[in-house]
Amino acid sequence: MKFDYDIKYYNFLLLILVIALNVCGVFIVNSASNMDEGIVSRQIMGTMISICVCIVVSFIDYRRLIKYGRAFYFISILLLVAVLAWGATHGGASRWIVLPVIGQIQPTEFIKVAIIVFYAWYFERHAEDISRPVTILRSVLLFALPAVLILLEPNLSTTIIFTVIFAGMFFAAGLGFKWILGAVSGLGLMLGLLFYSFGTGLYEKIPFLTDYQKLRILGFLYPEQYSDTYAQQASSITAIASGGLYGKGLYNTDIVSVKAGDFLIEEDTDFIFAIIGEELGFRSCLIIFIVFLLILFIILYIGGRSRDPGGRIICAGVAVWIGFQTFTNVAVATGLFPNTGVTLPFFSRGISSLLALYIGLGLVLNIGMQRKAK
Repeated sequence: MKFDYDIKYYNFLLLILVIALNVCGVFIVNSASNMDEGIVSRQIMGTMISICVCIVVSFIDYRRLIKYGRAFYFISILLLVAVLAWGATHGGASRWIVLPVIGQIQPTEFIKVAIIVFYAWYFERHAEDISRPVTILRSVLLFALPAVLILLEPNLSTTIIFTVIFAGMFFAAGLGFKWILGAVSGLGLMLGLLFYSFGTGLYEKIPFLTDYQKLRILGFLYPEQYSDTYAQQASSITAIASGGLYGKGLYNTDIVSVKAGDFLIEEDTDFIFAIIGEELGFRSCLIIFIVFLLILFIILYIGGRSRDPGGRIICAGVAVWIGFQTFTNVAVATGLFPNTGVTLPFFSRGISSLLALYIGLGLVLNIGMQRKAK
């Protein structure tokens, strides 16, 4: 079999940066879980499997995968229906499927990759009429089906991430400026109405928000009145601030530690950034931010050098996915966003999320080897 790409363009720097973050994440999970051997062993095993899968995917021609975009879309819908019908429920949400031998997986993480590939196929096919109303309407309707199914789990945070990924890919596909301006204006209006409803008591009439989601937003807007709801974010902010410039040290167990005092829950997933801030300090947080920015820059650079629109759109989707999810996790941990339950890419515990991210990275690496000529 002849490979239609050049190995000299394999972006080892991108792979090394991601693995560096991932390895750092394993140490943080070890500390956050109080050195739980079961959790740490699974995270290490998941990391090794994910890296191997990433390398394998990086040698699969992304153009062949794009041809199966419609199949990926239909499989995604079937998986989402299966989650609603037979999914395992935790905390009132059905987001997981339990498989023999493999165990519990979260299908929405892999569906992110599938939807990115699907829209790479769809937008590339409609490159000439991307800004026509009928194309936009079809795109939105096709997106609405999986988005509604995810929202019904309920999983508002993942629905928002899906929406942002979809918007970023639409922009990369060449959507007209007037449509972008209209979408931004519409989003601003919706956010304004949302905050107005929580200021006037009309939020009770919002149908797509569950009771616990409403409480989280209320806790964010009125932390003094809803101190119990806001307690996790308040503890997270305290942990990050107490770390100072250099941090208290990895595996810190001081009596004044927020982690050691069990003031945080989900410290190895949603609030893992609080552990990073407390134990490694602002200096290490800044280094991690810089590495994330380098990763995003490399992915976007590869997308810009892609030989076709499909590759560019995939890179845009993966970059938006990693960038927005990282920003959201940090924003929640620092009190800039309401608590959303979003994990930190390559750091938080969870094999499904980690494996899906590495699959997306593998696609990007393959696109980089098939770059267009200068």
